[in-house]
Amino acid sequence: QVQLVESGGGLVQAGDSLRLSCAASGLTFSNYVMGWFRQAPGKEREFVAALSWTGGNTNYADSVKGRFTISKDNAKNTVYLQMNSLKPEDTAVYYCAAKYYRGTSTYIIRSSREYNYWGQGTQVTVSS
Repeated sequence: QVQLVESGGGLVQAGDSLRLSCAASGLTFSNYVMGWFRQAPGKEREFVAALSWTGGNTNYADSVKGRFTISKDNAKNTVYLQMNSLKPEDTAVYYCAAKYYRGTSTYIIRSSREYNYWGQGTQVTVSS
């Protein structure tokens, strides 16, 4: 049974940093493309960042490029999202997602429809 559990969310001020974690169980973590998405109240879920199964390729939404960094630790079965210079518009529930893939080493996924597994989300609130 695959489980993804996010943690690390909270209430911070604009300009602060947070690091989100997503701990995976029930899967061979190194075989998965990983992604982070977010959903603000009244808005659709949107892509934030993705990481290839090798960890060698990343991709970011334009809105977070240069401020957020996705990474993973295969030994800990955990993917991270380091968020710096947070803005009020980053306020949302953040979700991690996983999809099994062992093909092209640089392959990443931006579409939420392609991911098989999702966590329950962690709330991030950024005050101005």
